Amino acid sequence: MLDDFLIRAMLAGVGVALAAAPLGCFVVWRRMAYFGDATAHAAILGIALSLALSMSVFVGALAVSLIMALVISGLSGRGFAMDTLLGVLAHSALAIGLVATSFLQGVRLDLMAYLFGDILAVGHTDLAIVWAGAGLVFALVAWRWSALLTSTLNEDLAYASGIDPKRERIVLTVCLAVVVAVAIKIVGVLLIAAMLVIPAAAARPLSKTPEMMACFAAAIGAFSAVSGLQMSYLYDTPAGPSIVCMTAAVFALSNLYRAVKPA
Repeated sequence: MLDDFLIRAMLAGVGVALAAAPLGCFVVWRRMAYFGDATAHAAILGIALSLALSMSVFVGALAVSLIMALVISGLSGRGFAMDTLLGVLAHSALAIGLVATSFLQGVRLDLMAYLFGDILAVGHTDLAIVWAGAGLVFALVAWRWSALLTSTLNEDLAYASGIDPKRERIVLTVCLAVVVAVAIKIVGVLLIAAMLVIPAAAARPLSKTPEMMACFAAAIGAFSAVSGLQMSYLYDTPAGPSIVCMTAAVFALSNLYRAVKPA
């Protein structure tokens, strides 16, 4: 019989996996892997501000992640190479956040839990926030799926179809910020991008349609969350990194399958 805290951890991991899966597909298709890193790293500054102001960590992380994502979207295409812009903002945000936490007085801060996650400490309130965030992201992506897909495929085609690619980029940005905010407790700031990118990348060789890729990515993410927690429980390994290790193993197997399957 599984302990209550382990069941909550599994439910939280599955919730994050379901929210991250469709977004991860767009991150892979748009080659935005470092975009997830930049918004996740900015969340550390949001955590420091929320603790200093005695407010919810989720609210602080969501606000700063959203601001960072909107700043990146606004500056892209204005004379800055995207990889350079993301590199500067991601590492600057992480450094500023870490420095800001050092100024907190009288606040007990477990920095390792925020950097690498503490999924086993998920409570009922955390679980409700995770699933509410996952539901919001899932609803937004389902609502805008066709428009997001068209603008990802070709912006000129999107304009011809009456779709504004900038608006769809903002929708994607908001969804990424929500996923970052809800996933901090699960895998931590440094591993959130892995939950976005690796399941989607693992699903790609197995899929024939975008919808199939999103479904496979969700299944891989959920499987990795459950099996990673089981590995952590049995072998006393860190829970967040164990989950990411399982996604990496599935990625390796899916690409091995692509290499050996008949043409």
